Amino acid sequence: MNPFIFNQPKDLDGVLSALQAHDTRPIAGGTNLIDLMKEGVMKPPNLVDINLIQGLDGIEAGADGLRLGALGRNADTAYHPVVRERYPLLSAAILAGASPQLRNMATNGGNLMQRTRCVYFYDVGTPCNKREPGTGCPAKDGFNRQLAILGTSEACIATHPSDMCVALRALDATVHVKSSQGGERAIPFAEFHRLPEDRPEIDNTLQPGELIVGISLPELDRFKAHSAYIKVRDRLSYSFALVSVAAALDLQADGTIKEARIALGGVAHKPWRVEAAEQTLVGQAPTEAAFLAVADAILHGARGYGDNDFKLPLARNAIVQALTSATRGTDYARGERTSTAEQGEQA
Repeated sequence: MNPFIFNQPKDLDGVLSALQAHDTRPIAGGTNLIDLMKEGVMKPPNLVDINLIQGLDGIEAGADGLRLGALGRNADTAYHPVVRERYPLLSAAILAGASPQLRNMATNGGNLMQRTRCVYFYDVGTPCNKREPGTGCPAKDGFNRQLAILGTSEACIATHPSDMCVALRALDATVHVKSSQGGERAIPFAEFHRLPEDRPEIDNTLQPGELIVGISLPELDRFKAHSAYIKVRDRLSYSFALVSVAAALDLQADGTIKEARIALGGVAHKPWRVEAAEQTLVGQAPTEAAFLAVADAILHGARGYGDNDFKLPLARNAIVQALTSATRGTDYARGERTSTAEQGEQA
């Protein structure tokens, strides 16, 4: 590991001041950044520990929605009674991600900042436009089984790894940031992560010196009875999604669909959602035919690169499965079982 300067301010002002230094990275749980530093993928000369900031680890609920502190741990967020009751889709997505040990360390803000996943990005002995712009993307003609089928570019076909972010995209979250220059911004979640285009080294729209301080969710009680998070992966214990789907439905008294939310993970450089496709479900009965049609609309333009061609039918089937589970009801999709590992996570 390369040497770096470690700074540990005691408050938010101190952190923001430290972030003014060139190429300074904030660190909280460190579950992704430390791995990248060990592999030599990232070599920040300055790290600023943000764990001592007071007031950024809470969850505030109100009639207009929910506010998640950036320093709240993923496990605490998933098991918070308000999150489980009012935003079960978010709870289910977080619990589908990583391992109990990682969820105990990872923070809400850090989850958003995960780097996209690709074996070539992590292998410093190979070219990678994300790691070294202009060197090429060997994944397009190489091993690409886990990589993107939507929103790709000639420069990059990497995928975003987060489960939590897929649910946040479906739930229209907002990311709140403060700047070392004194400003504040509220970034709609749809605009936070970006597609690779010709700048794959840039994963999100944060500006230098900005720090995530919170995530807010609007009031969405209409979706809590009919939601599901489906994650297809190589092994159940701990693996990134090949395809994941966050689905939420608001059903009329007659069973027809009043509103739908559908977001995908494991298929693009960012959580993938097509609002125009969701609108086609409004007024329809929740049938397999309707779900297949919306799946085709969401996946319009998708393409495989050889090893990941199987993701095309897999994503289509996963969308149908998630919407079918959501129709049956949140408890059907989520269940109320708590594994031994999860019990330890809550302790």
